[in-house]
Amino acid sequence: MELEALNEVLPQIKAAEASLIVITPQLEAFSKDMRQKLKLGFDILSDRRNQVASQFGLTFSLPEDLKGVYQKFGIDLARFNGDDSWTLPMPARFIVDQQSRIRAAAADPDYTVRPEPDNTVALLREVAAASHAA
Repeated sequence: MELEALNEVLPQIKAAEASLIVITPQLEAFSKDMRQKLKLGFDILSDRRNQVASQFGLTFSLPEDLKGVYQKFGIDLARFNGDDSWTLPMPARFIVDQQSRIRAAAADPDYTVRPEPDNTVALLREVAAASHAA
């Protein structure tokens, strides 16, 4: 649902002279299928074994009881992610300016807490305005 919500505001993101890139531990084949199925207009990059997410301190391992819940719903992270670590990244969003500085960051260990796409667009507009004023 989040990817679809981000896709809805993609024209506004582009109007702010920004790009949207999603990074996931999911294997490329699964991401490609999802991108096509949802008709997403942005790239989805694969972070194999959560290497990038780990560098940002954004990973966690699922406890055994939660693994069981995932498996009951047919979610096989080992298959989707190509490793058996059962490690996921925390949902996070970063706004990086053209000088590679992180201008805004949001991450929460509670996967239900995510930045609203409209708030992200507002922050992008602020960053764009500041860069034009400089």
